[in-house]
Amino acid sequence: MFEIVNMKKYAGGIDEAIQFYHGTWGSDRNYAFYYDAIIHSTDGNNGLPRFYVLLKHGRIIGCYGLVVNDFISRHDLCPWLAGLYVIEQERGHSLGSRLLQHGEAEAKKAGYSILYLTTDHDGYYEKYGWERIEDGYEHSGNATRIYRKLLTEE
Repeated sequence: MFEIVNMKKYAGGIDEAIQFYHGTWGSDRNYAFYYDAIIHSTDGNNGLPRFYVLLKHGRIIGCYGLVVNDFISRHDLCPWLAGLYVIEQERGHSLGSRLLQHGEAEAKKAGYSILYLTTDHDGYYEKYGWERIEDGYEHSGNATRIYRKLLTEE
């Protein structure tokens, strides 16, 4: 019923997957940015970036990416889990948790022992073992929370 696939391997086509991700996180001025980033992502087990979609009966209902930097000042930290999203009508069924677990497993398989994310949510990621470590800054200059997850724990 549910499946998480790399956008480059999505049966509905990469253009549909990019449109979903951009429709969630983009604006009317930056489609080319998301398109270029995802087209040049990897579909293998090595390297970054990677972008994934969550499918329910083959239809996209969520997404996330593993990236080198998530538009934040802390370029010394890597990799980042970015763009986590589940459509509103599918929330409340632990699908965000499923995407987090998938991202953690993929980062670990790629050889990383720590994964980072940035968010304005307070209390959500802590439920899944993420630790708030400090603030960083978005390109707008606004402060944002940075979380990390140690991937070596079983």
